[in-house]
Amino acid sequence: MNSAPSLAQRLLRQKPIETFVAQLQSHHHGAELKRSITLFQLTMFGVGATIGTGIFFVLAEQVPVAGPAVLFSFLIAGFAAGLTALCYAEMSSMIPVSGSSYSYAYATLGEGIAFMVAACLVMEYGVSAGAVAVGWSEYLHNLLLITTGYELPRALLHAPLVAEGYSLKFGGDGYINLPAAILVGMCCVLLMRGSRESARANAIMVVIKLGVLALFIAIALTAFNADNFTPFAPSGFAGVSAAAGSIFFTFVGLDAVSTAGEEVENPRRNLPRAIIAALIIVISFYLLVTIAALGAQPQSMFDGQEAGLSVILQNVTGSTIPSVILSAGAVISVFSVTLVVLYGQTRVLFAMSRDGMLPPIFSRVNPHTLTPTANTVIVGCIVATIAAFLPSAVLWDLTSMGTLVAFTVVSAGVIILRYRRPDAPRGFHVPFFPVLPILSIISCLYLISSLSSIVFKLTAIWAVLAGIMYVFYSSRNSVLEPGSAANAEISE
Repeated sequence: MNSAPSLAQRLLRQKPIETFVAQLQSHHHGAELKRSITLFQLTMFGVGATIGTGIFFVLAEQVPVAGPAVLFSFLIAGFAAGLTALCYAEMSSMIPVSGSSYSYAYATLGEGIAFMVAACLVMEYGVSAGAVAVGWSEYLHNLLLITTGYELPRALLHAPLVAEGYSLKFGGDGYINLPAAILVGMCCVLLMRGSRESARANAIMVVIKLGVLALFIAIALTAFNADNFTPFAPSGFAGVSAAAGSIFFTFVGLDAVSTAGEEVENPRRNLPRAIIAALIIVISFYLLVTIAALGAQPQSMFDGQEAGLSVILQNVTGSTIPSVILSAGAVISVFSVTLVVLYGQTRVLFAMSRDGMLPPIFSRVNPHTLTPTANTVIVGCIVATIAAFLPSAVLWDLTSMGTLVAFTVVSAGVIILRYRRPDAPRGFHVPFFPVLPILSIISCLYLISSLSSIVFKLTAIWAVLAGIMYVFYSSRNSVLEPGSAANAEISE
């Protein structure tokens, strides 16, 4: 009888690509998702998760930093995001399953790192979904105010907790952020109806979102003045670089595409195509919106400008109608972001549960809708609570770290599998290997180093809690653990 593996052996063991395939072919416990998402819908997933509130306010923050040279800041940030997107394209075509960077790390870097990556993803998706929902509440209230004149009670718009430094205490302006909680509930109901329905709804919202931005571009360009672009770089390259670091996070969300690996039609072909197509669409719209905005008003007017895009259109047209349209576009935009982020969260938890890392309830699939219903309800309740009772200032602090850790791991995974499994089927190959994956890793590590010390401290606390979970539950119930229930299912 073989002795139980040591903790070190458990941390380093890897899940072969063949085992992922075996799991997909095993339908025990009803853990089977339905392949129903088309290439177009998947591309809209990526666009919907990436183009959120950022483009509606980022210019007011970064034009004062970089001047019109903020265009190069977008290109630099887009280049960094593009490097990672190409790595995601290759990995997703090799391992077309739910779980995104967690699954990729499991196949390349070992179970321990995979679990910690998953913990980072859970933190990233859960926290950002709550924060985005809080932002949606503000946009919705503003839209109601400018269209109807009705103002919601402050007690139902604000969290009861406030942040003082990095501690929480009661004393907020309200009792509950009700619209934020309602948004999370609506998204969860839509997700439980089915992946096809969710993908269709998101695609519609993204098309509307892009239409609103296209309207802004068309109207703003009618007031284009080339003189607004001088001086082009008042703060030099230092300003461009500083702005690029902040703008990078407007590209976060492309990784959500890979979480749909098991529900995509023809995943080896469509996953990389959707990731690359989403990146191209996002960069194109960001650059066009920036050019139009800079051409429509002097750079000095951006500093401190709230609802900047709406103000620009109002100044160009002399009407308040554009403000209403832009506010409605922002409401739709944030809804689609929340939907996709919650989707990604549930699929990462689904993959972890199927691997034995979490209780089986997270991988239990509704036989009628073929969606992880219980998983979605649990996630919805937790995220709704976060959105309803915590201030957004606390939530945003933890989002960036999880994203960059995932990006780094995926880029490293591409390098590892190129050498370890050169003959494995790939629907896409990262060009200029290994230069591009190495540049991606360097870019991510640089951005991680720029995060505040409190982010590292909070992440460390979360990592300790995740480590305890892994040692006492996950490692002992892993699909790779001899004698575990998960292992038995694959062996049958």
